[in-house]
Amino acid sequence: QVQLVEAGGGSVQAGGSLRLSCAASGLTFSRYSMGWFRQAPGKAREFVAAISWSSLRTYYGGSVEGRFTIFTDNVKNTVYLQMRSLNPEDTANYYCTASRQMAQLRDGERYDYWGQGTQVTVSS
Repeated sequence: QVQLVEAGGGSVQAGGSLRLSCAASGLTFSRYSMGWFRQAPGKAREFVAAISWSSLRTYYGGSVEGRFTIFTDNVKNTVYLQMRSLNPEDTANYYCTASRQMAQLRDGERYDYWGQGTQVTVSS
């Protein structure tokens, strides 16, 4: 049974930083591309970041490029999302995802598994 368990969410002031983590189990972690999506109340789901299992290339959504960094630890089977220079528009529930695909990772339909989400709230 595949499980993706997010942690690290919380409340932070604008300009601050947070690091999210997602521990994966029940899958061969090194053969899965990992991603993060977010969804704020009343808004559509938004692609945040992804890392391809085959090339280790990273991808970022336009609104987080240059502020967020995705990276993995294949020993711990964990993917991280380092978030810096947070602003209130980053407030959302953040979801960890896993995909057997190597490309087109901005598309949520490409992902096979999703975590339960962790809330990030940024106050001004």
